[in-house]
Amino acid sequence: MAEPGGSGAGAGEEETPASVPGQTQSSSGRVLTPEERDRLGCDRVLVSEFRQMKLEKEAQKNWDLFYKRNSTNFFKDRHWTTREFEELRACREFESQRLVLLEAGCGVGNCIFPLLEEDLNLFVYACDFSPRAVEFVKQNPLYCPERCCAFQCDLTKDDLREKVPEGGVDVVTLIFVLSAIHPDKMTLALQNISRVLKPGGVVLFRDYGLYDHTMLRFKAGSKLGDNFYVRQDGTRSYFFSRELLAELFEGAGLHLAANDYVLRETVNKKEGLCVPRVFVQSKFTKPDRSQSS
Repeated sequence: MAEPGGSGAGAGEEETPASVPGQTQSSSGRVLTPEERDRLGCDRVLVSEFRQMKLEKEAQKNWDLFYKRNSTNFFKDRHWTTREFEELRACREFESQRLVLLEAGCGVGNCIFPLLEEDLNLFVYACDFSPRAVEFVKQNPLYCPERCCAFQCDLTKDDLREKVPEGGVDVVTLIFVLSAIHPDKMTLALQNISRVLKPGGVVLFRDYGLYDHTMLRFKAGSKLGDNFYVRQDGTRSYFFSRELLAELFEGAGLHLAANDYVLRETVNKKEGLCVPRVFVQSKFTKPDRSQSS
């Protein structure tokens, strides 16, 4: 999975890295205006329990339909990943060491193929909730089974160890994926990821932050719960606080290494507006045996 646009999200806006000019990383989030606070305070009516159950049941179908509509054309390739997350280079003991990566929620491969082109000593496990997205990955001319293993997976219930060796992954990238999972199941997904991460390995995380502009754009009738919304196409999005994110990862046995809000403004040329964007960019590590003891 990778987060779509549509109602409540701007197409491609999340792809910009935190280090571009005009952005800041901060431990404190965005402060709402009085008008924004009033508007959020008035939005208390939740989507019916029946529809919420239907959305959960049809989550995979809705993602498959998203990729059927957009094919591989929605997101830009992420050529900024190694620049933004130095762990993709620094965690090697020597330059020629093979690095094993798990891209959890790979979409159509916008992250993994630039990495495979750039780093010849990289092997990637790539999984996604959507079978259609996985097929797009396998059809890519750059897909090579000797360097990449793509497979369909529901991170909340399918054991990753059926495809990935336990403790066999150096780095996990979790980029605009956890927000699409129901909050009640996020810990299950993180525990699943932790099992295949080696002791001392790292999870690199980036996702929507609390009070991002897309959160404020949702219309009445879109709210599923605290900071959790549904788009017009049936896909869902959660907006994270640093505190909750740290709690979720700690609950899965992963230790906090870095956890900041990324604040920036983007111009919506179509509407002639300058809008505030908020993301959370974090790093979590799996304790090695000496730390665990």
